[in-house]
Formats: sequence, C-alpha cells, structure tokens
Amino acid sequence: MTLYLIGIGLANEKDITVRGLEIVKKCDIVYLEYYTSLLQCSFHDLAKFYDKEIILADRKTTEQGDEKIIAEAQNKDVAFLVIGDPFSATTHVQLLKLAKEKNVKVEIIHNASVLTAIGETGLELYKFGKTTSVPFLEDHPTLETPYNVIKENGDLHTLCLLDLKPRQDKFMTVKEALEILENIEERKKENVIHDKLLVIGCARLGSADSMIKVGTIKEIKQVDFGSAPH
Repeated sequence: MTLYLIGIGLANEKDITVRGLEIVKKCDIVYLEYYTSLLQCSFHDLAKFYDKEIILADRKTTEQGDEKIIAEAQNKDVAFLVIGDPFSATTHVQLLKLAKEKNVKVEIIHNASVLTAIGETGLELYKFGKTTSVPFLEDHPTLETPYNVIKENGDLHTLCLLDLKPRQDKFMTVKEALEILENIEERKKENVIHDKLLVIGCARLGSADSMIKVGTIKEIKQVDFGSAPH
C-alpha cells in the first residue's frame, strides 16, 4: 500500500494533474491539508470533481497525527492533498521522512506552487534570496525574523508568505503584512523597511483573477487586493 503526497495546484479543483486525479480516484482514504494555504474553490466543488470523500486535515492532524496517517498507509492507499506543491511547506517533508522510517511506500505528484508562480511578477526566480513568513503579530509580539531575512537577502528579492488561520476565517492582507514590517522597523531602526523600498503585492496567484501591483510601501498599502490569498 502507498502514501501519495499530491500537489493540487493553486486555483481550483481542475488544477490537479491528470496523474494526480487518477491516483485520488483509486485511493481508499483522501486527506486535504488546508492550513498552509487557501483553496480558491469550495471544498464541495473539490470533493465533487474528485468524486471522493475528503477528510480535512488541520495543523494538529498533520503535525501531531502523522503516525495515524502512516499507519493507514501501511494497509491502504492514502492520498494526502496539498494546495500548491507537496513540499512548499516543511511540514510535509516531516511526513515523508516518517513514512520512510516506517518503510511505507511513498509516491510524490508535484504541481505548481507560489514559489514558482511568483515568476508571474516578472522577477527572475534565481535572483530570490531566502523565503520568509510573516505571522500575525498578536501571536509573535517580538517578531523579527521576516525583517532579518529581508536584511540578510540584501539586493536579492525576498518572497514573504503571509499568515492565515482558516478555522477562524482570518487571512493576512498585503497591507497588514507591510504594517507588521513597519512595526518591526520602528523597534529596530536599521532602515531596512523605508519609504523608498519597492515592493510587489500579489493576490490569488495562479487564478484567472490574479492581481499584481508594484510600488512603494505607502502606495501598495493603499491598494485593495480583494479576496485572499495575498
């Protein structure tokens, strides 16, 4: 039996690859991880298109319940669906490692992720430095990591992934992320985040209504990027 880690793309239920869809349809158990990204179609549409019952897997399921998923894959075919690509988030690398430790067969089906879709901005992918995340400040009041990463990247581009809390229907906006970085600048005063800094705000990359805007922080904070994900 096999554990399949399947990327389902960025936009809607039809972004899954043909091979990925074929595997989903034959699996005994199908999980959907939905806390590291936001699906741009309804859960109902996804289940209907795949013609499968889908179990929603939150952070607790995957980070504390990996053993259960691996145990199921020892005698059943299990699909673990990930928005984007399976390895855009480090959480899923841990699942892969655990499966190998338990001698569970694993197959990977890759797909587009924000790490490649960001090329839609016109920036060259090999000129990006380290990627960072911007979490909600109330959870990390002394946050400095994204600020430090931007500083360390120097002249390289920095991809900032914005926080989300799907169960609370809470998704960080571009404006909120920029204000968090400004807040850190006020504390550190190293002139990493400043008025002349050029930024690119993106929303719904990979979808038909994707939005990309470039400007100074002040200019981008005034843009309404619409619905998540940003």
